[in-house]
Amino acid sequence: MSDAARLPRPEAFALPRGIYLDGNSLGPLPTAAQAAIERRLRQWQVLGVGAWDDWFGLAERLSPALARLLGAHPDEVIATGSITTNLHQLLATLHQPCDGRRDVLATVLDFPTDLYALRAWAERGGGRLRLVGSRDGHTIEPGDVEAELARGGIATMLMPVVLYRSGQRFDVPRLTAAAHAVGAMAVWDAAHSIGAMPHALHDDGVDAAVWCSYKYLNAGPGAPAGAFLHRKHHERDPGLPGWWGHEKGTQFAMAATFTPAAGAGRLQQGTPPVLALAGLEGALALFEEVTVEAVRRRSLALTDQLWALLEAKVPEVRVVTPRVHAERGGHLALAHPQARGIAAALRRRGVIPDFREPDLVRLAPVALYTRDHELEGAVAALRALLDDGEHEQAIAAGPVT
Repeated sequence: MSDAARLPRPEAFALPRGIYLDGNSLGPLPTAAQAAIERRLRQWQVLGVGAWDDWFGLAERLSPALARLLGAHPDEVIATGSITTNLHQLLATLHQPCDGRRDVLATVLDFPTDLYALRAWAERGGGRLRLVGSRDGHTIEPGDVEAELARGGIATMLMPVVLYRSGQRFDVPRLTAAAHAVGAMAVWDAAHSIGAMPHALHDDGVDAAVWCSYKYLNAGPGAPAGAFLHRKHHERDPGLPGWWGHEKGTQFAMAATFTPAAGAGRLQQGTPPVLALAGLEGALALFEEVTVEAVRRRSLALTDQLWALLEAKVPEVRVVTPRVHAERGGHLALAHPQARGIAAALRRRGVIPDFREPDLVRLAPVALYTRDHELEGAVAALRALLDDGEHEQAIAAGPVT
């Protein structure tokens, strides 16, 4: 049986009209997620506050499914917060500036929210945020990251598993080892990789990681994100304690002294959004039917097919995503001076892409629901709008999330 046959059919989703290639920004609605949300709504309707008997450990019950996607132990992951809040929590917990190491290292191409949090904690500890530059404006040379680490003074490094703009994938064990070699913590952002490819966070020795769940996990807009904390750090108290991170058996004793929960569960802060967790609960059920390895193989086949179509039919756009499979995530980034107009014109023609300033159109064929013929349709639409000059018209900016 082929990988495609083992994957859920597109009918497992309530797909938007047209050809949907923006699942790396917001995954479409799985029918299982809708059913899970409706079930939790009915509990609220029928049981009221009594439904908390079931809801109380919901986040923890999702940890095994998340752990399988991340190459982690269940006690190392928790569904909670947002990437931003989780990153602040992990930096408060792990970032320990000392006389020799006070700086935080990231790249100039990282997602802005990561940089905001990193800069705040670097400066609070008397250090600075150091950014590895890009030689081509789209990708980062791993050797440049290693060279910056070797200069010394780094207390914490944060890297994306996959760069959100270009789709470049990084070698997690290589750069984690480089950080550890100079005494730095290695923290990773898996927002654009979870649900699209395998991970091995525990075995790679990653200290901590964050991710969101509304992209390839398809859990819904603003769905709870997640945090990974390696077992070697489970004796640390959370830097930003909150009552939902209290040890579960005594949480409702309402003690004035915080007793942290076991493992990554201690990173939780406020009461979880149950209806939003339900979306994640249903979406994760899809990944119980497939292996993430099969998802990755299908994803690479789709991006290979899309790349070949673009080269054959639309040579005036330039794919800036690395071509080597090991260096590629789940989407392709196309550079063109009139990318904004191209993205808007594609939407008019029923193809849903993503635009990133100043010159990138991102296309994400997703293993769980994209069909081969849709890629042919998308490239045909791109060829036609370029031939018609539709992209040259003055078009108001659309969503770019």
